Amino acid sequence: MSYGDDYEDTHARRTPAQTRTRLPDQPEPSIRRTSSSPGRNTVTIVGVIVLLVAAIVFANQARDDNDGQSADNDQGSRSQPTSPTGELPVEGSTNGIPSGFPQTEQGAQSAAANYAVALGGTGMFNPTEREAIVGTISSAETVEQLLASYGADYSEALNTDIGLDSEGIAPEGSTFVNRTLPIGSSVETYSTTTAEVSVWCSGLFGVAGLDSLNPVRTSWFTMHFTLVWEGSDWKVVDTEQTEGPTPVNGDNRVSGAEEIAEAVEEYGGFTYAR
Repeated sequence: MSYGDDYEDTHARRTPAQTRTRLPDQPEPSIRRTSSSPGRNTVTIVGVIVLLVAAIVFANQARDDNDGQSADNDQGSRSQPTSPTGELPVEGSTNGIPSGFPQTEQGAQSAAANYAVALGGTGMFNPTEREAIVGTISSAETVEQLLASYGADYSEALNTDIGLDSEGIAPEGSTFVNRTLPIGSSVETYSTTTAEVSVWCSGLFGVAGLDSLNPVRTSWFTMHFTLVWEGSDWKVVDTEQTEGPTPVNGDNRVSGAEEIAEAVEEYGGFTYAR
């Protein structure tokens, strides 16, 4: 879950040019030179130096290219599974939640990120909307169990403590804020039928209003999903949430309740399909 627990726990690479050096024709074996002019000796020495310099340059170019290729290979091996791929996002949705994710590691990560957003929204505090959300993303084998678990977490008592009514609605003049923002995801285990994916998130939670006892605050947490390939999509078998990783707070000015409420109304939330 998202904020119930949070509330309670408050390459085409260029190859180096091949340099060929043509040496002077060798004299016939029967001809022996017993002496040479000083000028010829000087030319010979200069030629040898030039050849040495050329050989050094060639060797350095080859080494640089090899090092570059090695670095590129190392970089490729370090590429994170969540690096942008340019693939189009999914086109389908069910109950406003993206669906039809591919049966791939990236598909599992995309599903988990989207499900984190769905489970970390205001709809979870409304019994009818919560049932639709959980029913949409859950495996058929575990949907009833998850419904019961989330129902116990998002109880009427929790709503009352936050300052909401039984339908998850804030008092008149106030705005309830609950948004989950995926920062990144990681595949812990993967097969074509099951996957375990963790999604690092930031979130906003609270009631924006002059009389609110629970002002909107930020939080950092990680959601862990166990997914199964069911039918033609990834579905949730189980979820768990842990705290952090949490960065150091910045020096931003804290906005008032009215500014936060206006921002929530002006800036709509996102669904995530990496």
